[in-house]
Amino acid sequence: MKVAMPQHRPPTETPPSRTAPGEFNPKPRLSPPRSTSRLVVRERLLNQLLEARRKRCIVVQGPAGCGKTTTLTIWREELLLLGFDVPWLTLTAEDNDMSACLGYLVASLTQVDPALTCEAALLGGRGSDAEAVERTLIALVSAIASYPNDLMLILDDFHLVADNRVHEAFQWLLDYAPPNLHLALATRTTPSLSLGRLRDQGLLLELDMRDLRFTLAESEAFLKTQIANVGQREARRLHELTDGWIAGLQLLAIGLKKNKQVISELAAEDEFLHPALRDAPAFADYFQRQILSRLLPLEVELLVRMSACTRMCPSLCEALIADAQHATGIVPLLSKLAADNFFIAPLEQPAGVVWYRLNPLFRETLLARLRSRSEAQQRDIHRAAWLWFRDHGHPDEAVRHALLAGEPGAAADLVQQVARDMQRAGSLRELVRLMRLLPAAEIQARPGLQLWTLQLDVYARDFDACAATIARLKSGMPTGDARSRYRLVLLEGAAAVQRDDIQSAINVMPELLVPPANADGWHITPRNGILAWIYLRAGKYEEARRIQEESAQILVDGAPLLGTSGGVLSGRCIAGFSHAMEGNFAKAERIGRDVLFEAEKLGAAAIDAACIAAGLLGEVHYEANQLRAARKLLEDRVDVLERISIPESVLRVLLVLSAAHWVAGHQLDAFAYIERLEEYASRYGVDRLLVYSLAEQVRRHLQSGQFDTAHAILDRLDAVALRYASSNEITSAEIRVMSERARIDWCIAKRETDNALERLAALIAQCEAYGWQRHVAQFQMLTALVEFQRGGAKAARQNAIAALRNGHRLGLIRSILDVDADVFKLIDTVMSAEPVDPVLNFYVQRLRATGDAAKPDPLPSDQAGKRTAGSTSLAILSERESKVVRLLGQALPNKKIARTLGISPETVKWHLKNIYSKLGVSCRDEAVKRMRDVELGEGGGSAA
Repeated sequence: MKVAMPQHRPPTETPPSRTAPGEFNPKPRLSPPRSTSRLVVRERLLNQLLEARRKRCIVVQGPAGCGKTTTLTIWREELLLLGFDVPWLTLTAEDNDMSACLGYLVASLTQVDPALTCEAALLGGRGSDAEAVERTLIALVSAIASYPNDLMLILDDFHLVADNRVHEAFQWLLDYAPPNLHLALATRTTPSLSLGRLRDQGLLLELDMRDLRFTLAESEAFLKTQIANVGQREARRLHELTDGWIAGLQLLAIGLKKNKQVISELAAEDEFLHPALRDAPAFADYFQRQILSRLLPLEVELLVRMSACTRMCPSLCEALIADAQHATGIVPLLSKLAADNFFIAPLEQPAGVVWYRLNPLFRETLLARLRSRSEAQQRDIHRAAWLWFRDHGHPDEAVRHALLAGEPGAAADLVQQVARDMQRAGSLRELVRLMRLLPAAEIQARPGLQLWTLQLDVYARDFDACAATIARLKSGMPTGDARSRYRLVLLEGAAAVQRDDIQSAINVMPELLVPPANADGWHITPRNGILAWIYLRAGKYEEARRIQEESAQILVDGAPLLGTSGGVLSGRCIAGFSHAMEGNFAKAERIGRDVLFEAEKLGAAAIDAACIAAGLLGEVHYEANQLRAARKLLEDRVDVLERISIPESVLRVLLVLSAAHWVAGHQLDAFAYIERLEEYASRYGVDRLLVYSLAEQVRRHLQSGQFDTAHAILDRLDAVALRYASSNEITSAEIRVMSERARIDWCIAKRETDNALERLAALIAQCEAYGWQRHVAQFQMLTALVEFQRGGAKAARQNAIAALRNGHRLGLIRSILDVDADVFKLIDTVMSAEPVDPVLNFYVQRLRATGDAAKPDPLPSDQAGKRTAGSTSLAILSERESKVVRLLGQALPNKKIARTLGISPETVKWHLKNIYSKLGVSCRDEAVKRMRDVELGEGGGSAA
C-alpha cells in the first residue's frame, strides 16, 4: 500500500472559488487532502481494508498522527478503481449542529450523483427535530438502495462530533443501511455507536493503533524517503523511540533534516522523546519546542495569525499579517512551509487560487499562543479576517469572525445584507444557521432581521411563532418605515396561504393592493402570488391569471424573480390550478410541464414551484387516465411536497394518489393516502382539507359496502360543516359543498333518490356560481344516473347529454368515469335514443376506450414469479418488517402502525419501501396478498 505521510489536517477538497454572498459552498470538506509527501508501500494494511470493502462499517481508530486519513485516502483510490463510489466528509466541531451535519452529509453524497440527494436536499432546512432528521436520512437511504453502485462513505475526524443527536443519526444510517452502503470512520476515540450487532454478524472491521503503526520495515522505508543517509541501525532506533507512530517519525525526520544533526546525537534526548511522542499534550509541547523554535519570527507570527482561520489563502494571510513590508513575501513563505512539511498543506487550486489548511493539532498549539495575547490583539486579527471574508463573498466565515472580533452589530448587518441573495439562491438552510449565530439583541434591534425571522418561521410552518412575531412587529415597527411595514403585510399574507386561511389573506388584501412608492420587484412579485391565490380560492380565475401575467413583466435585478415561494414560477402554477378548477386540463398541462422543466433547472432556488407544478401535472395525468404516470410523478415526491408546498397542492396530490390506487384496485393504498390527507389537515388545523378527506372516505366506504363506517365518518363530517353553517366565507362555502356531496352519496347508497336529486340541483347551482365546471359536469352525470335508476328517462337523458357536452368541451375523462361504475350503461341507453351526433359519439368512444384500459394493475410477470419461487417464506423480512406487514393486513394506516410499534410514521414508510422491494410488490394490497399466499402455502405444507 502506498501511504503518504499524514498532514493531520481535516481532509479537504477543492476550496471554493469566490462565491456570491449567501451561496452555500461546502466543498473544502468533501474530499481527502492532497499529500505532497513521498509514498511508502503498506500492502498489508491495504489488503486488509480491501478484503473488508463489503462490510457494513470500518472503524479506523488512533491518536493524531497515526496515518488514519492518509490510509483511507489511498484506500479510497483503490476502491474507485474497483468501481466503488467513495464520497468523503471531514467532520468538524461545527457538525455538532444537526442542521449543519446533515447539510454536509447531503453535499458529500451529491458529489457522487445529485439524484441520490434530490429528495433529501429538498427536506433540508425544514426543521432539525427528530422526525425531520429521520425524514432526511430515510430519503438518503432510499435513494442509495436503488443506486446501482456500492458506496463507501468515509467520515474523517469522527471524534470531533460529540452531540448525541448526531451520533443517533449515524447510528440510524448503520442500522438501516442497504447492502450497497458502507461507512468508514476515522476517529481518535472510540465512536459512540452501538457496533456489537455488526461485530457479531461479521459486518465490522476495526483497526486501531496496533494495525496503524508502522512495522520496522515500513519505518525504515519511510525514513529512507526522508533522510538519504539513514542506516538500518539508526532507523531501528528511531522506530523503537516512536513505537512506529508515523507522526513521530515525521517530526524526527523534519528535525534531522532542518538541523543537519547526526542521528546518534539523539540518544541524549531519548528520555524526553519517547513519552512525548505518545502523548497528545506533550506532542503539542513538542511542536512548540522543536518546530516553532526553529522558525523565523515572521514565520511564527504568520502561523499564529493563520490559526484564527480554518483555511487561508495568500491574500487572506496578507490581511492577517497587516504589514505591507512583509506582504509581498507571503506566497513564497506559504509554499516553503508547505514544502518543508511544517504541518500546513495546500488544498486543490481552482481558478489559480491556492488555499491552505493547518493540521488541527498544530493549529491548537498555535491557537494557544493566540489566546495568550491581549483581547485587543485577538480582536484585531479576527476583524481583519471578517473584513476579508466579507469582501470576498464568504458570509458564513465573515459572520463568525465578526462575532469573535466583538462586532456583533457588523455581523448582524452582514446577515441582513446577504439574506435576500441567499433566499434567491435557495440557501435558506445556511441563512437559518447564520441567524442562529447572532445574539438575540442584535436581531431585536433590526426590524429587517425580525422580518427574516418571521419569513423563516413561515418557511418552517411554525405558525404559533409566526403569530407572535407578527403581533410584536405590528406594535413595534416604526410607522415611517413603509417598506418594512409592507413586507410585514406580505409575510402575513404568505402565512395565511400556508395555513390555507383565505379569510386572513382577504383581511390583508386592502394593504396588499397599496404598495409603498419605493416598493420593488421583491415586493410586487410575491404580492401578486398572494393575490392570485386569493382570486383562485374565490373563483375569480381570470383575475388570478391576469395578475400573474403582470408578474412576468416585473424585473428584479434585470430579470424576472423566478424562484422562491413568491416567484413567477409559483404564480404560474396558481394560474395552472385555475384552469384545472375550471376543467381546462389542456392548458393546465402545458403550464405544469413548462414550470416543472424550468424549476428543475433552477434546483433549490425553485423547489416550491417544482412541487406545485408536480402536483398540477399529476392531476392532469390522472384526469387523462394516465394512472401510472401520475403515480410515478407524485409518489417519489409526496413526502417533500407535503412538507414544503401550499395546502392546495397537497390536497390535490393526495386526492390524486388515492384515486389512482383505487382505480388500480389497491384499496389499502387508496385509503392510506386519503387518511394521510386527514392527518395533514389535523396537524395544521386546515378544516377545508379535512372535509375533503372525510367526504372521500365516506364515498370509498360506501363503495366498499361498509355502511356503518361511512355513517360514522359522515357524522364527523357533519360536525365540522356545522361550525361553518352560518358563515359566508369562501372556505365555509367550499366545506358545505363537500359535506353536501358526501350526504348525496349517502342518500344514493340508501336509495333516497328524491332527497338526492333535490340536493344535487342545489349543488350544481353552487358549483356553477363558483365556476367549477368540472364538478358541474360530474354532478350532472350523477343526476342523470339517479334519474335513470328511478325511471325518469327524459330527465336522465337531458342531464346525461348536458354532462357529456360539458365533459367533451373540457376534455374530461376520469371526472366522468369516476361518477359511478354504471356510467356506461346509462350512456349507452342515452346515446341509442339520440340522433347521431358525431362529436358526442367520438367523445363516448374515447371514454369507453379509457374505461376499458382502467383495469386493476396486474402484477408484473417478474414479480408474479416471485410468489411461486423457492423463497416462499417471510424469513426474508426482518422481525419489525413482518410486524408491519401483519398490521397492514388489519387495514391500519401508517399513523396507527407507528403508534402500535412505537416508531414514527416516517419509519413506517421506510419499512414499507423495504417490504415492497423484498416481496416483489408495489403497494399495500399486493404486500398483504403476498403475505397471505405465503402463510397459506406454509400452512398447507405443514398439513401435508
